[in-house]
Amino acid sequence: MPTITFKPKKITKKITSNLSPRALDVIMNRFGLNVSGERKTLEEIGKKYNITRERVRQVEDAAINLIKKSEAYKSEQAVFGELKQLMHKLGSIVAEHEFLPYISKDKSTQNHIHFFLVLSDVFKKHREDEHFHTRYSMDDVMTDKVHDALRKLYASLKDEDLIPETEIIKKFFDQMKDVAVEYRDDEMAKRWLSMSKTIAKNGLGEWGKASSPNIRTRGVKDYAFLVMRRHGSPMHFKEVADSISKTFGKKTHYATCHNELIKDPRFVLVGRGMYALAEWGYKTGIAREVIEDILKREGPMAKDDVVSKVMKERYFKKNTILVNLANPKYFKKNKAGLYILA
Repeated sequence: MPTITFKPKKITKKITSNLSPRALDVIMNRFGLNVSGERKTLEEIGKKYNITRERVRQVEDAAINLIKKSEAYKSEQAVFGELKQLMHKLGSIVAEHEFLPYISKDKSTQNHIHFFLVLSDVFKKHREDEHFHTRYSMDDVMTDKVHDALRKLYASLKDEDLIPETEIIKKFFDQMKDVAVEYRDDEMAKRWLSMSKTIAKNGLGEWGKASSPNIRTRGVKDYAFLVMRRHGSPMHFKEVADSISKTFGKKTHYATCHNELIKDPRFVLVGRGMYALAEWGYKTGIAREVIEDILKREGPMAKDDVVSKVMKERYFKKNTILVNLANPKYFKKNKAGLYILA
């Protein structure tokens, strides 16, 4: 089912019919309304006509004003009414990269819709800034609410946060005070979230700060972190490499994976080729050091308790732990038969 009932190219032809050849050419090139569908810069058009960029801008502005005053434009207001209804349905404020593909996958058609959005006074264009992508709105109150909620949501996130989609939507609506029931919809929230440049999601559909390596994955170690976090327990580096290839379609060599994990403080080598995440509480160090650390922290312990605690922090063979524990230089038993530091 097409999302619009009108034919954009036909409408453009009609409403630009009263322009001079040069003004028409400038509009067609600026908005990519010709066959190539390529949007030209002021500079490129200026070179063609041997005029300055500023003069091209003046020609463009004059042409737009002329179109707006024309009878042809006034007779096509149903088109803009339809776009208005569509934007209202999508949340009254929507990112350009969401709105145009929603109407059509065809790039040329998207260019014509973009032209209509610029023409109509109903729609307000907000240029891309440090917080948000280019977006269009038609309700100032709603726009302020969405902008404000996205800023507050970003401020509430920690750098290392990785949040499931259902939870980020809930957090977003917690920041969106008194919003109409028709707007409390997951798809609506995702559309609004996609407007933000500071909040984003990774390849596993988890959300967080766009600047975090857990979200903007750059290379093997970031992918490794995500697959291990999802796995939830220590993995062999070969297993990690295979999982990266399978999950993200990134061919990963075993040696590369091993080298990346060994250098990154997010990972801890817990056994032969076995890695865990530091955030799980695993420690680096040889068996003796891990035992010392546990006894310092926990106080006197029975042999089986020491073994079980060490196993939770490192992947050692039981025998390795017992041999170390039997070393009188470092460990001894107290009167109650519990192990303490020598």
